Amino acid sequence: MPTTICQVTAFIVSSLGVAGCIVSTAMDMWSTQDLYDNPVTAVFQYQGLWRSCVRQSSGFTECRPYFTILGLPAMFQAVRALMIVGIVLGILGLLVCIFALKCIRIGNMEDSAKANMTLTSGIMFIIAGLCAITGVSVFANMLVTNFWMSTANMYQGMQNVQNRYTFGSALFVGWVAGGLALVGGIMMCLACRGLIPEESRYKAVSYNASGRNISYRTGPYKVGSGYEPEAKARKDAGYEEGARSEDGRRSYPSKYDYV
Repeated sequence: MPTTICQVTAFIVSSLGVAGCIVSTAMDMWSTQDLYDNPVTAVFQYQGLWRSCVRQSSGFTECRPYFTILGLPAMFQAVRALMIVGIVLGILGLLVCIFALKCIRIGNMEDSAKANMTLTSGIMFIIAGLCAITGVSVFANMLVTNFWMSTANMYQGMQNVQNRYTFGSALFVGWVAGGLALVGGIMMCLACRGLIPEESRYKAVSYNASGRNISYRTGPYKVGSGYEPEAKARKDAGYEEGARSEDGRRSYPSKYDYV
């Protein structure tokens, strides 16, 4: 029962994390115009990963997508790639996790197979969360660098060079979503241990003799060398050829008789 609860909780947390990554990637407010020095303005600008928008004081909003790919900074394209990879891995992890849930039985799937699928989905969620957190952090670092560069230019008397941008709401959504996906992946990996069968955790090791097993058979037959019949015949002949003494006693040949 605790394994099932851990799996379901991890599935829900990971689903929220993947959904948050999708929402964060699609949002337009990754960077918003800083209104610290000019709180009242007729135009408010904000940018996302796919388009930049302008909102006027009248409430009219106009958005224009980025029509170029090569003209964008390399770090900006890297953030796009990280978010897309995180979303793809998160969706695949959700599909694998659905079939790995212990409360769902599909055919004759064993617990060992479900354990492997649970571990796989957990690793996918962890990688997806790390991709989302890394992508958002890289974009935030870009904003911080540009912000202080713009501030330095303003103090040098070049106020109209460019606008300063600060963190948008999409960054915070991405950080939270990446954290949820990461936590869900860790919980899924922990739930994998509860699905491993007990007999597969401790495997007995049997040792066999290195040589061949030799079986001995008892019977009336005795295997001898080729010299035994000749030696026996020679011994019998020696006893029969022994002469009897005059008093009728048998004399046995000595070892000097064979010389």
